[in-house]
Amino acid sequence: MQIQFSDAVPADLRVVGHVVSKDTMPAGLEPAITEGAEAARFKGRPGQLFEAFVTRDGKLLRLALSGAGDATGDDRSANLEKAGATLTAKYLCSGETALAVDFSGSGLTAEQAAAVLLGLRLRSWRHDIYRTKLADEKKVSLVKAVAVNAPEGTEAAWAVNDAIAQGVEFTRMLVAEPANKVFPVSFVELCQEKFAGTGAQLTVLDEDEMAKLGMGALLGVGQGSRQPSRLLAIRWNNGPKGGKPTVFVGKGVTFDTGGISLKPGAGMEDMKWDMGGAGAVAGAMLSIVKRKAAANVIGVVGLVENMPDGNAQRPGDVVTSMSGQTIEVINTDAEGRLVLCDALHWAQEEYDPAQIVDFATLTGAMIISLGHEHGGLFANDDKLADQLLGAGKGSGDKLWRMPLGPAYDKLIDSPIADIKNVGPRYAGSITAAQFLQRFIRKGTPWAHCDIAGMVWADKPGATWDKGATGYGVRLIDRFVSDNLEG
Repeated sequence: MQIQFSDAVPADLRVVGHVVSKDTMPAGLEPAITEGAEAARFKGRPGQLFEAFVTRDGKLLRLALSGAGDATGDDRSANLEKAGATLTAKYLCSGETALAVDFSGSGLTAEQAAAVLLGLRLRSWRHDIYRTKLADEKKVSLVKAVAVNAPEGTEAAWAVNDAIAQGVEFTRMLVAEPANKVFPVSFVELCQEKFAGTGAQLTVLDEDEMAKLGMGALLGVGQGSRQPSRLLAIRWNNGPKGGKPTVFVGKGVTFDTGGISLKPGAGMEDMKWDMGGAGAVAGAMLSIVKRKAAANVIGVVGLVENMPDGNAQRPGDVVTSMSGQTIEVINTDAEGRLVLCDALHWAQEEYDPAQIVDFATLTGAMIISLGHEHGGLFANDDKLADQLLGAGKGSGDKLWRMPLGPAYDKLIDSPIADIKNVGPRYAGSITAAQFLQRFIRKGTPWAHCDIAGMVWADKPGATWDKGATGYGVRLIDRFVSDNLEG
């Protein structure tokens, strides 16, 4: 969706929206609107919408009031996004190609108005490129929104949100595409195309280069696939000269059958989004680069496909990671941690980061623990954990901290190798985090975000349709803006 700015409602637009705080009403509305809204019990609650038809200057208009909740409070920004998204959801397939949002008398700041526009934009994203027989009433028609009489400074605030929206949309595309379209090599190619000319530096390692470095854990996951594995790094140096970078690492299993430890057939098609961590890192890097963040940031993604052919690794195999630690592979469906351990080690060796954070759709156990409301956060550093929790709260990509400890670590000791890739049935998300922690250098602040329940939604949310949510992009971007930029 295009976002434009104007001092008046364009003459060709037939839909005008107003953002309404709880128990308030914009001044100057026709009595039919105010009385109709009252009769319909419209109170301006978040997500509430009232529509009526009015005639102005001989022209019939569709006038919509979208609720934004209380004028103050911690949820204000999220509610403003929801107000914008509610307008989009109402008119996305209405046959209307454009709408106006009239900010006259709204009392909103520039940042608040930009939040409304972000909600409008994010809710407009759909992935319909393979749908050839949609009925007209189900096709997206809305392609433009015009901000009318926006507060001073809104265009500048929107420029930042526009970069965030581009990152979220890129992540959603990567996650939503089927595995015959997005696989390790094509993931890299899509990033190379998207980052071309931005000033970001991309590094790609192929299988031969990874083998020379000793990445036996990552390569072991992909050895049963005809799709070659890749490691991709996206570097953005726009912070203090010589300053150590912050590195974000993403799990990129572009399709996960479980390998020889084959998953049940029902629902396996969803495993195209097992690269949601890599998608979040790539999308966040795009946002960071597009808004030219004043920070030194690197995104690293390990990209593999986990398939069960005759060359696939077996339960009981022992592989040697780049760190030199040996791993007994008890379950080939616990593959994400094998990808991440080599990517984490390589990132530390290559970039000597100030801190490192990984994102992964790592465990089904995390969904059992936290459902689809929070990503799980594990950290060896309280300051880093608090910063991530704050960024999650501020961005809406919420996290909940989970424990680490030596007692859990003992659960993944192997009788024949340095470590095994799974522990017992209980504490599955924790033992996965404990596994990763063994590959973090002493003294390096590290956090692990298990986002298995967050990257895909079976029903529409506040600012997304059913499907890929883009979770993680705004969290990473907010963390960078709050903590790494001056």
